[in-house]
Amino acid sequence: MSAPTHRGAAFGVETIGMTKIFGALNALDDVSIKVRPGTLHALLGENGAGKSTLVKCMMGFYQPTRGELLVDGQEAVIRNPRDAMRLKLGMVYQHFTLVPSLTAAENLIVSRPDCPSVIDWKREIAALDAFMATMPFKVPLTTPVSGLSAGEKQKLEILKQLYLDRRFIILDEPTSVLTPDEADEMLGLLKAMTARDELTILMITHKFREVTAYADEVSVLRRGRYVGGGLVGDLSTADMARMMIGDTEIRERATRREQPSQPVALELVALHAADDEGLPAVTSVDLKVRAGEILGIAGVSGNGQSELIEVISGQRPLDDGRILVHGKPYEPVRTEMDRLKVFSLQEEPLRNSAVPRMSVAENMALRTFDKPPIASLRWWLSPAPMRARARELIDRYRVKTPSTETPIENLSGGNVQRAVLARELSGDVDVLVVANPCFGLDFASVAEIRTQIMEQRNRGAAVLLVSEDLDEILELADRVAVMSGGRITLNAPIAATDRAAIGHAMAGGH
Repeated sequence: MSAPTHRGAAFGVETIGMTKIFGALNALDDVSIKVRPGTLHALLGENGAGKSTLVKCMMGFYQPTRGELLVDGQEAVIRNPRDAMRLKLGMVYQHFTLVPSLTAAENLIVSRPDCPSVIDWKREIAALDAFMATMPFKVPLTTPVSGLSAGEKQKLEILKQLYLDRRFIILDEPTSVLTPDEADEMLGLLKAMTARDELTILMITHKFREVTAYADEVSVLRRGRYVGGGLVGDLSTADMARMMIGDTEIRERATRREQPSQPVALELVALHAADDEGLPAVTSVDLKVRAGEILGIAGVSGNGQSELIEVISGQRPLDDGRILVHGKPYEPVRTEMDRLKVFSLQEEPLRNSAVPRMSVAENMALRTFDKPPIASLRWWLSPAPMRARARELIDRYRVKTPSTETPIENLSGGNVQRAVLARELSGDVDVLVVANPCFGLDFASVAEIRTQIMEQRNRGAAVLLVSEDLDEILELADRVAVMSGGRITLNAPIAATDRAAIGHAMAGGH
């Protein structure tokens, strides 16, 4: 096995009949894709489609059950990631692999297979400066990684692959931690490198906007099989979506109903809260959400949104400030939530909003188990009414479950989300707090959940929607607020702003 012969130039990679079987699960089934040299190739597919399994086979983390891999036109046997590295294949993962306490320069140097035991720092820094001068983007070399922004860390991950002379790079959701401006800058610069035949990129993504703007070709996987692809210019987003979902029925989304301005239903007044380390996470947050309005909070992950939601939901103590519902002081405890009709759909519902080993019926009854007809005399629980109510909600919200008695942890992510949504929206809702409701879900579940949120807004509920998916904010929200560094840096009607202004505020601008 030898490295591609033309050092410094892009090369192609091809899988032929790639198959990976885990016991009874056929995770990859005869997948053949061809990534041409000097292109940016997008790999699409829903969760569980086989994307991660495919790239792990390419990088040597898995050994395929059957199939071949061609690197630069030659058959390659990649037994482990070191073999992939020798062939100049690299990967940038969704989660950072940098050492936070080391500087950017130190992270680069120690990543080398030939890193010396005694480092001549003067010589190495001079070599790094020369390397950085040839790169499309820069990061401060002497700053510890812990002091870099999320965008700078992502750039450093890519720079590390280029520093190691990887010429075929797999990017796994590379813009999930970036502002829109950072994402466009980075993808634009990488696309220019592919156009100059310096690099070939295989990018796993779920953002059609990035595919149509930057990718040359696309391959789509569904249920472990290759189901289509081609030149991006020949395909519409609807074409790509149909390939991803197949014959799955997609519910038509609710339309936004125009209605006169309503009174403020939820008000946050000068909220302050700390993170798990005791450092400020939410600083002087003031927001108002009117009845019949969706206020979307946008921001890059880690800017206080999670802590804000936890404060409103009673999962994190409030250090200072007040929460008002219909103008009255509100404490996020179960009795107050019930009295003031405040409901929530938390991020990662299996961890935050459900009891995994309890049944679907029991989880759907967590709001009503102490009320008739499920409860008699406030303590005697009747299983029959609980199951009957669960069957009704399962039908109405299209929850796919073998039975009402199935442990909720056995359901797919989308169906856990639908079950929790059914519980939270089945009553009379005045205030709805929602956090990243569609993260990692399939198309059908995304359409269903966004429709339910819009329908609650149309019925007059005040909706506070926190989402790291800017497209979701732009689709659903009437107003948008941006959190950066724990503060609100933008608050405007959605019609009075745009993607560029929101991205600037996400980056800390005012």
